[in-house]
Amino acid sequence: MKIGRPRSFCVEDALDRATDVFWAKGYQGASLSDLTDAMGINAPSLYACFKNKEGLFRAVLDRYEEKGAGFLRAVLDAPTARDAAELFLKGVADRATDPNHHPPGCLLVQTGMTGDDQRIPNEVARHRAEKELALRERFACAQRAGDLAKNADPAALALYLVTMANGMCVQASAGATREDLQATVQIALSAWPGSEGGKSKPKRKAEADA
Repeated sequence: MKIGRPRSFCVEDALDRATDVFWAKGYQGASLSDLTDAMGINAPSLYACFKNKEGLFRAVLDRYEEKGAGFLRAVLDAPTARDAAELFLKGVADRATDPNHHPPGCLLVQTGMTGDDQRIPNEVARHRAEKELALRERFACAQRAGDLAKNADPAALALYLVTMANGMCVQASAGATREDLQATVQIALSAWPGSEGGKSKPKRKAEADA
């Protein structure tokens, strides 16, 4: 039996370098030469390990999600629904502006959004949707436990947080600072059900008697 040559590169390191290329140029804009140069490998090695550019991108997404899994677990394990929301938004603000993390923003927001082939945008959307679903289930659980108002909408709250997070990532990529985004987080949380800013105003006596 013919034994193939062992890989002469670290797959994890190569994926991290490919992540930066996709992040900066998007899926469509990242050429094979851009990727192989950054990864320090040749095209045959890329094909042997990942089959093609799409396979590499999917591996990059999986690695990106794997590295962020601890953050999401901490969010979902927060003691209250509001704590989870605060930890999520503050964490996104920190990660999107961390110079030691990756380029500003978020890989899922800044790459694979468009293209002639819908498989890539659909794959990116699937990863984003998984976070939204996890938040929605967390808030539904909080509602059943009495931690979230009965008239709150867990699905709408999850979408609200994801929408805010995506917007903050776009702003980070355009130059917004951590302080800018943390200020935005405080405004966003003021609308949270049960928070001071999210409480409904008491009805006037005439309205209550109507």
